[in-house]
Parts: sequence; structure tokens; C-alpha cells
Amino acid sequence: MDANTQNNLLLEIQDLTIQYITDAGTVHAVENLNLHLGHGETLGFVGETGAGKTTTALGIMRLIPSPPGVVKSGKIIFEGQNLLEKSEPEMRAIRGGKIAMIFQDPMTSLNPVMTVDKQIAEMIKLHKNVGEAESLKLAGDMLELVGIRRERMHDYPHQFSGGMKQRVVIAIALACDPGLLIADEPTTALDVTIQAQVLELMKKLKQQFDASMILITHDLGIVADICDKVAIMYAGRVVEYADKRALYSNPVHPYTIGLFNSVPDLDDDKEALNVIPGLMPDPMDLPAGCTFHPRCTCAAEQCSKTKPAMIDVGNGHFAACPIRAKALGAA
Repeated sequence: MDANTQNNLLLEIQDLTIQYITDAGTVHAVENLNLHLGHGETLGFVGETGAGKTTTALGIMRLIPSPPGVVKSGKIIFEGQNLLEKSEPEMRAIRGGKIAMIFQDPMTSLNPVMTVDKQIAEMIKLHKNVGEAESLKLAGDMLELVGIRRERMHDYPHQFSGGMKQRVVIAIALACDPGLLIADEPTTALDVTIQAQVLELMKKLKQQFDASMILITHDLGIVADICDKVAIMYAGRVVEYADKRALYSNPVHPYTIGLFNSVPDLDDDKEALNVIPGLMPDPMDLPAGCTFHPRCTCAAEQCSKTKPAMIDVGNGHFAACPIRAKALGAA
């Protein structure tokens, strides 16, 4: 990484390992994760359920439930400071103020017995030096910003549709102008039409607030529309990381290729989709070597013995597959 890139970084994750230690065994949720995010960038975090995407997001927010969760090693550098070394009072000031998170289910993100204006105002008072009246005025402004009429600010969450609830959650997240927004599958609980509206709103507000964003999703179409860079995650590890255009035009890792092949093509008259064989491994009992090798169609003997490192296949495009990298002349 050159000096200019280093200076432009907002977030850098170094060798992050997170485990859940239970009576049944140790869940290897995130293993030696390395990522970086620049100012104003949007990173798409893609992978199957259980890949470790949400655990990574909760790790950044320092919200891993402990016990059973434990951060075994690594650094999370935000604005030049390691969040893992911050005290809990310091983290409370950062959460919502500098890093905000939009959870996937707006139904459980809002307090059912508080009006929405008071929920937004609560966040504003927590991070800004304003009184009750000013915080409620700002709450109304935020509701209008996300497309909800000010006269509805005294309504309760149950009086809103799913899409409107998600807009309220976005208003809470952006109320204190955070530098980093983490959106954990923010449209999963919404129908397709409302999904498009919410995503367009998030894209517009991200630009307006000049924020960086991590978008956690399993939808490659959403990533293509919103993100600048993409990290493909499998069994707790990032297996491919690249600029969006490079990833979509030339996927390298066999898992990434499998994900693209499993997306329906309207121009291709097939009766069945190409699927990745097998199932994701048990995170308590990960296979040796490359965790994807039991499902990989181009695996060799070395794949079951050696954990692959990330290899630069050109122009900052990294993939954890020496066989494919060698085929491309990069290893």
C-alpha cells in the first residue's frame, strides 16, 4: 500500500480473528481478516449466511457479545486509532457519533413504545450539545430528509410500513453525521420495489453526508449498483478483494466464480442454475488448508494442506487462490 493510499484510509482491519467459545466447541467466525476502506468509498461485503460478515461489522462496533464472543487478535484502525484499545465510554461516543449501523430488521431496531421523533432526538442529544427542543427540531429535519413528512414525527413505529420504518432507522443512523455507515443487509425484510427506493435513498444520503459505507449483502446486483470495492467472504475469511469493475469483469477465486454462475441470466435459456456443490463447512470444524477446497472444482493436493495467502493478481485485485493466480500469471 503506497503512502497516498495509507493517508486516505478511514478504516483498516489488520489480522482480525473473532471466535465464539461455547460448551459445544469453538466457532471460528472470523479468521485473520484484512480490509481497508478509504474516505467516501463504499465497500460491498458479500458471502453466504454464516460467512462472518455480520460478526465483522459487530467487531468494528465493538458489539461482539462477550461471552461467548472474543476478539482473539488483530487491530481495527479507525481514523488512525485502534478501536480495540478504546474504553467502553470512548466507544459509546464513537457509536452513532462517528460509526453508525443500520441493522437488517427495522421491526426490531426501533423501540415500539417511543415516538420516532424521540428516538431520533435521543441519538442527537447523546452526541451533540443540544437541548430537548433543538434535538426534536433536528429529528423532524432528519425525517424530512429521508422522505417522511414532519407531521408524522409523533407517530409510533407500528404506524409505519416496513419501508418507512427502515427510513426512520436510516434517519437515526445519519442523525449525527457519522464518517462510517455500516448497513447489514438493510433491505432483506422489504419487498423488491421498496428495496430499490431505500437503496437509492442510502446512495443519495451517503453522497450528501460524504460518508464511507460498508454494505453487507448476499445480492451481487445491489453491490453492482452501489459499491466501489467488493470483498468476497467465505467461512470467516476474505477470499477475494477488488475494485467492483475488476471483480465483475474478471472474477478469480473459484468461490467468486461460483457465486456469479449461480445468478440467473435472462438471456441464457437454461432449465437449472449452476450451483456450487456441497455445503459451507461447520465453523467449529473447518477443513485444513483452503476452507473452500472440499467444494472446489479446481482443487489440487496442496489446497488441502496449505492455507492460501492473498495474492495480488494485478492493480490491487487480490485473491486467495494460488492455482487460479498462477493460471493468470500472477503467482
